[in-house]
Amino acid sequence: MDRDLGRRRGRGGAHSVAAMSNHSVFAEGRTAIVTGASAGLGEALARSLAAEGWDLVLTARGEERLAAVAAELGAKHLAGDVADPGHRERLVELAGGRIDLLVNNASTLGEVPLPLLAESDLSAWPRLFDVNVRAPIALAQLALPVLRERGGAIVNISSDAATGPYPTWGNYGATKAALDQLSNVLAAEEPGVAVWAVDPGEMSTAMLAEAIGAEDAAAADPPRVAADRITAAIGFRWCACEQDAPPSGRFAASDFAKTEAHE
Repeated sequence: MDRDLGRRRGRGGAHSVAAMSNHSVFAEGRTAIVTGASAGLGEALARSLAAEGWDLVLTARGEERLAAVAAELGAKHLAGDVADPGHRERLVELAGGRIDLLVNNASTLGEVPLPLLAESDLSAWPRLFDVNVRAPIALAQLALPVLRERGGAIVNISSDAATGPYPTWGNYGATKAALDQLSNVLAAEEPGVAVWAVDPGEMSTAMLAEAIGAEDAAAADPPRVAADRITAAIGFRWCACEQDAPPSGRFAASDFAKTEAHE
C-alpha cells in the first residue's frame, strides 16, 4: 500500500489495464491458490484471475463471505487461518496436485491503531510475523514440488511500507521487508519458479481504513485496479505474447498500468 498520501494523482482512465480477453487460452487447466480471498485485494485478484479462466482454490478466515465469493466464481474454497499448519496442508491438498500459481495475499496489520516503535507491544509480534512472513513461506514449501513440475509462480503481496520509513508502520513494514528478502532468496534458489514480491499500491480496503481512517482510505483506488494489473503482469509467464513476464523480484502493480490484452 502506498503510504504517501500526498502523492495521489488523478484517477481517470489512464490507470486502467486494457481489457483482457475472457478465458485466455494460456489459463485453461491452470490452478491458482489465493489466500485472504474473501475481501479486498484477495477477492479482487480472485475475480480477475477467474475472468482470465483460472481454476481457483480460495481461502480466508471467514466462512460465509468466502463461500459466497467461491460460489460466484465456481472456485474451491477452504476457510481457515493461514498461520495454522494443518490448514495450509489441507489447502494445498484441495488443489489436487495442480498448482500453477500461489498468491500469498493474506496479512494482518497487528496492533491497531498502528503504534510508534517506542510504544509497540512486542508480544503482538509473533502473530504478526506468523501470518505475514512464516505462513507465505510455509505455503511455498508445500506447493514447490508441484510448482517446479509445472513451471509455476509465487506472488507474495508486499507494500510500500517495506521500503519507506513511514511513522507507525514499522511493525507491519518489517514483516513485508522480510517477505521481500525471502522472496529474493527463494527466487535465486528456485530458478524454475517465478517468485514475485508485488507492491499493489494504495487501495481502498477495509485494512487501509482500519489503519488510516475510512475517509482517507476512500480516496484510494479500488483494489480491482491493482488486481487487474497484477493479473496482467503475471499472465505474461504463460501467454503467447510479445511482452515477457517481469523477472523474479519486486515490482509494482503500477508498472503495468497500460498493459495490453493477453493473446
